[in-house]
Amino acid sequence: MSVRQRRREIVRLLHRDGYVEAKKLSVELGVDASTIRRDLDGLVRDGQAERTHGGARPVGGAAFEVPYAVKEFEHRRQKVAIARHAAGRVHEGDSVILDSGSTTFQVAVALRHVPDLTFITNDLRIATLLAGVPGVRLFLAGGELLNTVYTLIGPRATDFFSDFSATWAFLGADAVDPAAGITNTNTLEVPVKRAMLAASATSVVVADSTKFGTRTLARVADLDEVDVLVTDPGLAPARVAEYGAAFEIAELDV
Repeated sequence: MSVRQRRREIVRLLHRDGYVEAKKLSVELGVDASTIRRDLDGLVRDGQAERTHGGARPVGGAAFEVPYAVKEFEHRRQKVAIARHAAGRVHEGDSVILDSGSTTFQVAVALRHVPDLTFITNDLRIATLLAGVPGVRLFLAGGELLNTVYTLIGPRATDFFSDFSATWAFLGADAVDPAAGITNTNTLEVPVKRAMLAASATSVVVADSTKFGTRTLARVADLDEVDVLVTDPGLAPARVAEYGAAFEIAELDV
């Protein structure tokens, strides 16, 4: 495992557990304690962690937003399959809201060659990708930048989406649960996501199977408030019925 891969894994564990212990990391990742200390010190320098006695915690000790550089490589094959499946319902001339995130980024990749589309987004990476595509009409939200995930948030971003009436909204999710619905780690993103839902005729949540059966801090929407859920085959078949008739599974490319 490279330094980059190891540190991505540490950040993932921070996000999942809210704390990592250096001794435990050393055993789980198969490296000595001094290597783990260097990794944790590097994450502290990058603003991704705070050191504690014997380990580390998320910055501020609060719910931690996993940086895009980490999300981008997690479950990439599944995200590409989910995105292609979800994007298949979009037609020439449609208007498409794209939430921020690594899976919705793949939706943007899948839609680049559909003619005469209008895109509306609060994700700087998605906007940069689409800005170079001929014939695309692109609207980018204003607001405050959430640095590590290249997302624009705040009242200006929320108000921005209220001015639109789009054909589609594709939203990511930090967690999806039959009872808790769609939830998000960062409370600051929730009003923007809800504005996206309100601004679309049809809403599609795209999330890999590891997000299902979990819940995080802030409620975005109940399951009956979204029209379609798309994930990969990693979800146990016995659990599919829990998510209702709008649930779809994307086939993985061989």
